[in-house]
Amino acid sequence: MHPELDRLRRRPDVEAPGLLAVDAADRLILDASLDARRTAGAGQLCVIDDAYGALTVGSALAGAEQIRVHQDAVTGERALAANAAELAPSASYRSLSLSRELVHGATVVLLRLPRSLERLNDLAGIIAAYADPDVTVFAGGRIKHMSVAMNDVLSRRFARLDITHARQKSRVLIARAPRDGADPSPRRALHDGLTVCAYGGAFAGASIDVGTRLLLSHLPTPRETPAIDMACGTGIVAATWANRFPEARVIASDQSAVAVASAWETAAANGVADRVQVMRDDMLGSQPDASADLIALNPPFHSGAAVTDRIAPRMFADAARVLMPGGELWTVWNSHLGYRAALERTVGPTRQVARNAKFTLTASTRR
Repeated sequence: MHPELDRLRRRPDVEAPGLLAVDAADRLILDASLDARRTAGAGQLCVIDDAYGALTVGSALAGAEQIRVHQDAVTGERALAANAAELAPSASYRSLSLSRELVHGATVVLLRLPRSLERLNDLAGIIAAYADPDVTVFAGGRIKHMSVAMNDVLSRRFARLDITHARQKSRVLIARAPRDGADPSPRRALHDGLTVCAYGGAFAGASIDVGTRLLLSHLPTPRETPAIDMACGTGIVAATWANRFPEARVIASDQSAVAVASAWETAAANGVADRVQVMRDDMLGSQPDASADLIALNPPFHSGAAVTDRIAPRMFADAARVLMPGGELWTVWNSHLGYRAALERTVGPTRQVARNAKFTLTASTRR
């Protein structure tokens, strides 16, 4: 049951009791794919959406070489690097974008099932398009996060689909005989003159969520330094800033590769790509201290599938680091979460700008 994987850690992502770096689904995927991995040659194994490195490290420890890996979260990439250095220092793998290079000629693909069916369709499509015709895909997850619709998505891209027995509330879908492959393309929708683009798995898809709508209705005017759309998702706030204020420079930052790709498409679709810099980053790690005077944030409260209240305070702290004295953090949050005290403590004096039935919008001034 892969006892060595018990030493995996989530860092730099949130670590806390109950937040695991490996679970039963990872172990079942490794067990179900063991024979296939043994016959795969060097460079023929591809791992997709490996949360913290369990599938990659487990495969490397079993002898796989030249593993190609794609993880949506940059924190996942960094956790994999740290875990591999500690547990499998001789592991040979490459982190790649979701592209032809990732899956071309692969005979075995290990995949953690995403909760988004559109994301699963994007992943299945690119695998079917470029992997070896004899590829076998082992797509697993926790049963509580799986649905029969996932079978339908995979069956559109693969002619054969088998399903393992459940074990420890996990299951693996095994897909073979790829067909109808396609590169991912963003979904598009027009909202009050703004085109929103979203690849599968982006938060809220091509819609605008209620919290973001509240922020947009009170969006502050950018100042001298670039305004930062932190945890930008599909880049709605960044594109709106650039549209409303033609002289503004904007940075859109997110840890998710899907979000970054979507935000870039949104900026391009609205003709502001020359003034919106899109970055994949762990919070605002690439931004210098005291370098910004305006940040907007709609903080997530999920780490993978786990709900946690530990993400937002870390984001508040990093925003406070990047803000110059007198700069402002505009935060929209689910009112029941009661973030105001944390914002006061971490950033500075906080005032309520607006509130609706579900969300609160505040502005916190850096001391």
